[in-house]
Amino acid sequence: MSQAAITVSNLGKSYRLGQFNRADNFRDLLGSIVKAPFKRIRNLGEHKSDADDAFWALKDVSFTIAPGEVVGIIGRNGAGKSTLLKMLSRITEPSTGSIELRGRVSSLLEVGTGFHPELSGRENIFLNGSILGMRRAEIKSKFDEIIAFAEVEKFLDTPVKRYSSGMYVRLAFAVAAHLEPETLIVDEVLAVGDLEFQKKCLGKMGEVASEGRTVLIVSHNMSIIQSLCNRSLLLRQGTLVDDGKTNDVVKEYLNFLTKNAVDPFVNNPERGGSGEVRLTAARVLSEAGLPVTSPISGQALKLEFSYENHKNIKNINAVITIYNYLGIAVANLSTRVLGCQLKLKQDGTITCLIPNLPLPFGEYRVAIALGSNKLTYDHIRNALVFEVKVSQFYPSGLVPEAQYSSCLVEHEWWADNN
Repeated sequence: MSQAAITVSNLGKSYRLGQFNRADNFRDLLGSIVKAPFKRIRNLGEHKSDADDAFWALKDVSFTIAPGEVVGIIGRNGAGKSTLLKMLSRITEPSTGSIELRGRVSSLLEVGTGFHPELSGRENIFLNGSILGMRRAEIKSKFDEIIAFAEVEKFLDTPVKRYSSGMYVRLAFAVAAHLEPETLIVDEVLAVGDLEFQKKCLGKMGEVASEGRTVLIVSHNMSIIQSLCNRSLLLRQGTLVDDGKTNDVVKEYLNFLTKNAVDPFVNNPERGGSGEVRLTAARVLSEAGLPVTSPISGQALKLEFSYENHKNIKNINAVITIYNYLGIAVANLSTRVLGCQLKLKQDGTITCLIPNLPLPFGEYRVAIALGSNKLTYDHIRNALVFEVKVSQFYPSGLVPEAQYSSCLVEHEWWADNN
């Protein structure tokens, strides 16, 4: 049996809250020395232990990754994902526990990781290779492939400080992926590039994995995690809460987000819009107007939204977007597409009827936006969540799988006023 590529045992990382960081230069150091006595005087009488000041970004995390595994690391912002990768990349030392890494590790944790801004693209390629422990001949053998992938040949001898963020990330990823590390660590940097570049990166990471090298990927895009990773780790508030098959871990993560979501209509920090018209509630109804918790594919469905018209707006456009459990938009329902507007009076309800719901089994999230041609009055990303039950209503009698749920949805709108 081969040795593990990565072994993490009881790993923890704590930070002291309220402590000033190490000075970056002599001026900062001198300033901190001058301020230190006054800070101690202010803190007299405050009896806080080190434990009270400690914040654990990670605590008691243990796992093993075999050579050639492609593993996703998921979790909400602040869960400890980036902290974990920084320790695996030897950027940050752990407070407790240990990490065993076998082979060369290449990391891409942010745009231009490991690049010197004053050096050219050519010089940074050789610098990164040297950091990985590669000989100059090895770097030269991969040099043309790196340049072709990054598409920065014209600017190869220009200092990278003059690169755009897109050029920066293309070259950084090309270097990290082509210099043949045994382990490649990537942290959400693909969001910087354009769509074509993202496709190239996904293809390259799949190629790296097929060559038997280990890949760790952090991403909030669940479709990327599912397409590349057979196994995933779920972090929550600095602890490892799930480790298993990607489909199971992603489902657990999304279920947790749904159960712990804030009320979309009350104190929702992600709510947008200018507020002339404001949504106050939402319901899923049958065609007869009865509340439905689990609609059935193929049957009629109504999505009803209550609203308050604060500025006596006469006409509005409404757009509903339905997302599957991976966060991929699978249906768009729009008054603008139908060539109509909703006529409002005062407070009332807006209803969208889907005569034959063509969505397969699975959980779905509904976002809605109200506005004019130039202004958004209200926008709620998680206005509704519902689970569709399966039904064999297609002529073939077959049922589509959840991942193939993109479709065109027949629908109609109207507004009722109280």
